[in-house]
Amino acid sequence: MSYDATRDRLETYFDRTAARTWEALTSDAPVSRIRQTVREGRDAMREALLAILPTDLTGARVFDAGCGAGQMAMELASRGAEVVAIDISPSLLDVARRRTPEVLKARISYAAGDMLDPKLGRFDAVIAMDSLIHYAAGDIAQALDGLTRRTDGPVAFTMAPKTPLLTAMWMAGQAFPRSDRSPAIQPHKPAEIEKLLKGLNPSASLAARERISRGFYISQAMEARA
Repeated sequence: MSYDATRDRLETYFDRTAARTWEALTSDAPVSRIRQTVREGRDAMREALLAILPTDLTGARVFDAGCGAGQMAMELASRGAEVVAIDISPSLLDVARRRTPEVLKARISYAAGDMLDPKLGRFDAVIAMDSLIHYAAGDIAQALDGLTRRTDGPVAFTMAPKTPLLTAMWMAGQAFPRSDRSPAIQPHKPAEIEKLLKGLNPSASLAARERISRGFYISQAMEARA
């Protein structure tokens, strides 16, 4: 499936099908045991990605690619960054705006759109947490190529590691599609993405950072640079 087709499916899922589910997941509201592990995993991953960036981001222009309900954007703004926060779901952006404290609102620019739009300009750093995990390897490499070329510092992102469990889950999702579930996560090996990325830009680098595994949440933190 192409990048555009996958993005459109994700927009439908996050903005319509499961908007309330994700609003609850990103809050302190009670959730099921399975979703609690996802919440805990996402909290840990957020910290892992933030650790790739400097603690003091005063004056830095940072891109939160796929900002969802705004948790990462608020963390970045609290470090002093000027945050461009883009998501394909207007519903989740409404949640993010409601939750953002007044003291941080001037530092965060929330907008609906495509995270790969070059009109967004240049950045000092990018974080894309769980924003690329549904895409094919070639699309991820293309996305990273575009983002790294417009970023002076790190592009910190997540990918689904190609473990036996995630591969089995992906195959099951392909065989038994459910319209009320998120489009399938696509597991990849870092070496596969790195090879494709270097094919687009030989000077680019890709490094694996912390892997987070909490029940049903398994994700690999990565760092890319041009």
